[in-house]
Amino acid sequence: MAGEKKEGRGGLKVWLNGRMVGYREASVPILTHSLQYGSGIFEGIRAYGTKGGAAIFRLEDHMRRFLNTAKIHQMELGYGMEELKNAAIEAVKANGLESCYIRPFAFYDDDEIGLATGGKKVSVAIAAVPFGAYFGKGRNEGIRCKTSSWRRISSDLLPVEAKSSGNYINSIMANREAHSAGFDEAILLSHNGYIAEGPGENIFLAENGTLFTPARGSDILMGITRDTLIRLARDNGIAVVEEQLHREMLYSCDEAFFSGTAAELTPIVEVDGIKVGGGKVGDMTKRLAAAYSETVAGNNKTFAHWLTIVK
Repeated sequence: MAGEKKEGRGGLKVWLNGRMVGYREASVPILTHSLQYGSGIFEGIRAYGTKGGAAIFRLEDHMRRFLNTAKIHQMELGYGMEELKNAAIEAVKANGLESCYIRPFAFYDDDEIGLATGGKKVSVAIAAVPFGAYFGKGRNEGIRCKTSSWRRISSDLLPVEAKSSGNYINSIMANREAHSAGFDEAILLSHNGYIAEGPGENIFLAENGTLFTPARGSDILMGITRDTLIRLARDNGIAVVEEQLHREMLYSCDEAFFSGTAAELTPIVEVDGIKVGGGKVGDMTKRLAAAYSETVAGNNKTFAHWLTIVK
């Protein structure tokens, strides 16, 4: 995976609790609660270069999910929608970036030992960093995936629709297992054996001209890029079905791809050693990838409202 470039990060500025500070200043004690226990919450947002300048993609939708995650975890952020949106814009602008990744993060800024969160200070940070293709060349050429032996967490264990730090230990284990076996990424199944998602991505399968994706009841994160591609597909006359999907469909489908803020649209050309669609990127995948690229670049008038221009 390529993703971000870390060189020169010390020169970046971060929005922290209402003010811009240097990246190195945005530090916390080693015993900070959210570092110890994974009690932080976060979002992943992209900005893209457009003819009008840097544009943040679906900013309000991402911040709404951030606020909903805080609500689920009973975390009082102290900031509302407009303040968070303006902070994200400020972070992009302060760093002089166009195409970049924006990471809102809220955490219990308290170094007292103990699980309880009641009364603990909450800090909110928003960073913007240069960011490329998460899967490198795989974004265009396709990647190889392994069905993980680790099952996707379910809502009777943890709130799967919340984007919280602790949830991602599940993803890290699956990702590490896939990499150790020589694959690019993992695919997790739900507790009842249906297809769920990737460690940090939603998944789509194409069969006989119809696009399929796991339904909300499959223990998935309701991805904003997932929603984007469903709406783009329907706008392009492609039927979309959201339902529980059996594992074997990974092997028999015509096409498959991941979606996510970091992954964007990344084709899957092999699962568990079985070629998907003959091991080549399919036509529907290419068509939707082109539609997505046009949309985030500001060239799709129908969905122009998804872009927030940084001025």
